[in-house]
Amino acid sequence: MSLLRLGAGQRVAVIGDIGGHADALRAELARLGVSGDGAGPLPADLFVVQVGDLIHRGPDSAGVVGLVDRHLAESPGRWIQLVGNHEAFYLRRRQFSWDERVSRPTAVTLRRWWSSGLMRPAAAIRAGGEDLLVSHAGLTRGFWQDVLGAPTDVVAAADAINSLARRRGRALFKPGTMLGWRDPDHSAGPVWAAAGTEVAASWSGRELPFSQVHGHSSAYNWQTGRWHLDDELRAAAVCDDEAKHVVITLPGGRLVGIDPGHGALGDRLWRSFELPG
Repeated sequence: MSLLRLGAGQRVAVIGDIGGHADALRAELARLGVSGDGAGPLPADLFVVQVGDLIHRGPDSAGVVGLVDRHLAESPGRWIQLVGNHEAFYLRRRQFSWDERVSRPTAVTLRRWWSSGLMRPAAAIRAGGEDLLVSHAGLTRGFWQDVLGAPTDVVAAADAINSLARRRGRALFKPGTMLGWRDPDHSAGPVWAAAGTEVAASWSGRELPFSQVHGHSSAYNWQTGRWHLDDELRAAAVCDDEAKHVVITLPGGRLVGIDPGHGALGDRLWRSFELPG
């Protein structure tokens, strides 16, 4: 079961791509109330979902993975770790080139998470009367319909995505325009789909079966100020430059993008996406 159901007095923080920036992760966890510079136990009321891409780009991938491994061990069931395309680099046949490599112990930890089920592709949240599917890149309409069979229940959708990790890995990791400069594909998979031109565009003019939260990419370029949306979707989008969130409200729900766009240097202005019970 992939459902995280929040009760009264509980909250969940969905953390976007970290990209090897351990200091940024510690600072955000401290802001959320985690003691010991983010390394202490999670507060009793807090659940965390992290959308993947913990590693690469920044200076301390090993520190990020070590910190998350500690929380997975000390707060079982309250830290939900999702897989991103950069973790997948060490889990299966490589789909892209990357000059940087994590250390062998770090790669072993990632493989342990994957084989044990501590790291998975999707999670479902029910909070404040809203159902939300969380994945690394977001669920395109084509993938939802053709691969998953168009489930309207968020738990069924998350379970179906997670089952692909064992049965149909090739489908789960189906690339889109972000790999190999392909044309946008409205059936790209939830580890690779582009936020604006694939996820949002695929649902344009259609009703969402549930809301979504994703990282991986953004419908808005934080560096250039350029949108990757057509005019209709742009009118439905709200950008929070301080949190680095883009919310696109559509019939049936909303698409929430939370990739802060960390590069070699981490962005100092960003926050997790928080939901109360």
